[in-house]
Amino acid sequence: MMSMSIVLPLKGLKIVEFEGLGPGPLAGHMLAQAGAEVTLIARPTANAVSAQLGAGSTPLRNGKQLVLLDLKAPADLARALDLVATADALIEGNRPGVMERLGLGPELCRARNPKLVYGRMTGWGQTGPLSHAAGHDLNYVALTGLLSLSARPGERPIIPPTVAGDGVGALGLAYGIVCGVLQARLSGQGSVVDAAITDLTAMVGGLAYWVHGSGGLGGTRPSAFHDSPFYDVYACAGGGFITLGALEPQFYALLLQKLELTDVDPRGQYDSALWPALKARFAALFLTRTRDAWCALFEGSDVCFAPVLSIAEAAAHPHNRARATLAPAPGGGALPGPAPRFMA
Repeated sequence: MMSMSIVLPLKGLKIVEFEGLGPGPLAGHMLAQAGAEVTLIARPTANAVSAQLGAGSTPLRNGKQLVLLDLKAPADLARALDLVATADALIEGNRPGVMERLGLGPELCRARNPKLVYGRMTGWGQTGPLSHAAGHDLNYVALTGLLSLSARPGERPIIPPTVAGDGVGALGLAYGIVCGVLQARLSGQGSVVDAAITDLTAMVGGLAYWVHGSGGLGGTRPSAFHDSPFYDVYACAGGGFITLGALEPQFYALLLQKLELTDVDPRGQYDSALWPALKARFAALFLTRTRDAWCALFEGSDVCFAPVLSIAEAAAHPHNRARATLAPAPGGGALPGPAPRFMA
């Protein structure tokens, strides 16, 4: 087998990041993991919200060159502008107008550096009726309509982990910056990247909108994603949980075979009238064995299966360990490795 070496495709790219919360720092972290040289301009005092969330020593600073500046002090502001003057791109995550009031808005920065790609990370965007309002991840996902699709009929929507909107925003900003830098190198002209979490979440949710539009999700008829027996989370003996996602006929047939449900006709997979009774039967069956026992039967097969793991269990799982997807974090928990990966 040919050995493959890791490539850092953004090596030589210079980014200046004005430290904020959540998706902005994550975007800078993603770019740094891909080889970019990220200079992080941070306030001399710690952010109160970060301290409350336990993020005082955030791993999102790893791989970045830290520079402490008070941007309200003229000398520090001048130093920040000097750093921007030699950068390929900038990241900021303030409300619209804040950077302009500091003297670091796009016009002033691009006057010093015409090829600069000015990345702006916000929840609502630079324009629109909500652009100056406060908000957080849950609010942004709610406004796109996608949060409503997490609710089963008659139940309230499920609160997603913060990565739902913030992670999408970070990835979208990183993508926008790379696109902007490519365009600047071809044309000699920089640009402003308006990365709104609402816009980016809606874009990434394109498949969900399509399924909803066809009546398969969030409508009046039963949904394969909420009501079927073959796409759900099931409790196991001993308190664990497993997931199934056997949407395709061949995977569903294999699932029935492994469960030894010889009396269930796989050709009736999408007959929703059969779903309630079969889901109850599945639920009772999965309670007869532990999660580990179901893993032994299903894992690695084409039934579209995975156990529900804790963070510690996920870090120790053989697949994640083989790919270095997660690594133990100092003090507990786990930290994700770089993604995507580039190989020569």
